[in-house]
Amino acid sequence: MKYEQTHPDIREAVAKLCADYPGAYWRKLDREQAYPTKFVTALTKAGFLSALIPETFGGSGLTISAAAAILEEIHLNGCNAAACHAQMYTMGTLLRHGSDVQKETYLPQIASGDLRLQAFAVTEPTSGTDTGALRTVAKRDGDDFVVNGQKIWISRTQHSDLMILLCRTTPLDQVAKKTHGLSVLLVDMREADEKSLHIRPIRTMMNHATTEMFFDNLRVPAKNLIGEEGKGFRYILSGMNAERILIAAECIGDAKWFIERACDYGRDRKVFGRPIAQNQGVQFPIAQAYAKMRSAELMLKEAIRLYEAGENPGEEANLAKMLAADASWAAAEMCVQTHGGFGFAEEYDIERKFRETRLYQVAPISTNLILSYISEHVLDLPRSF
Repeated sequence: MKYEQTHPDIREAVAKLCADYPGAYWRKLDREQAYPTKFVTALTKAGFLSALIPETFGGSGLTISAAAAILEEIHLNGCNAAACHAQMYTMGTLLRHGSDVQKETYLPQIASGDLRLQAFAVTEPTSGTDTGALRTVAKRDGDDFVVNGQKIWISRTQHSDLMILLCRTTPLDQVAKKTHGLSVLLVDMREADEKSLHIRPIRTMMNHATTEMFFDNLRVPAKNLIGEEGKGFRYILSGMNAERILIAAECIGDAKWFIERACDYGRDRKVFGRPIAQNQGVQFPIAQAYAKMRSAELMLKEAIRLYEAGENPGEEANLAKMLAADASWAAAEMCVQTHGGFGFAEEYDIERKFRETRLYQVAPISTNLILSYISEHVLDLPRSF
């Protein structure tokens, strides 16, 4: 199946790399709940994970459309970029708001693969997506911040050297708005002991390497404060459009993978002496999944166009993420139904990808929160929370 594709050379290179990591590789990792270290290392060495880091810091200095092409192609080829995609958008906080010293110290090492920045710690058990209500606090003590609190659903922490941490540095009762008084710290987890930073893995329905974290008087050098103290919420928000765009690209890749698998199987599988794809009951769901994917893909292209033009496409980025997540989930449902019992067989990889793509209805932002954003900021309806 041919698609109108941007960055064909990059896509070809990514597809070639992914060919070395077939379904058997991912199935073994899935059974063991193991991290795809070899795959991530290969992506790093090829320079794909440093796509958005400027050339002055050792990266490729590519556009977000190129980064989106990389992630889409990974998923289109049956692999999973969730093990490493955070580095692409998380490092943006450091790039946009970090000091010159911080950028010169860390970005070249991230680009080379000597350091991994994969962890992004915001969500907490009690506050969830109500970021302003988070309870993890950092108090200044001389040349350090002392951090206490808890985070949950923080992925890849056991496979990352650095972590972007959002915490409260000004008590909630001393700020005008609850999103004020939050700060961003760059935590070097290699320097923390288990007592001050305890990480507990959480087994989930898919192999996602997510964890719960406990901070007990963790000392972070004050020089690791990113930007100005108390303005961290704004810094985190500034990278959200990029995150939405890149996750949408992954979902588009998943949707295409499911559609291609369903088409191939529908042509080859014969029941009652004819290919099952000859029946409209099989054809039409595939066609509907394709239509949803293409619609989402066009919205994603528009979000990318606006982003690269220097605009702030909050509406388009959020819509792209929501529509792409819906498209990938619809394609997953269709693909399982097309395959019947074989859709549940591990060796076909469909059930694995089915579980993986389900995540994007919930994370990194839930569909309900996107609908709330559209209601309030686009339709000018009353704020619901």
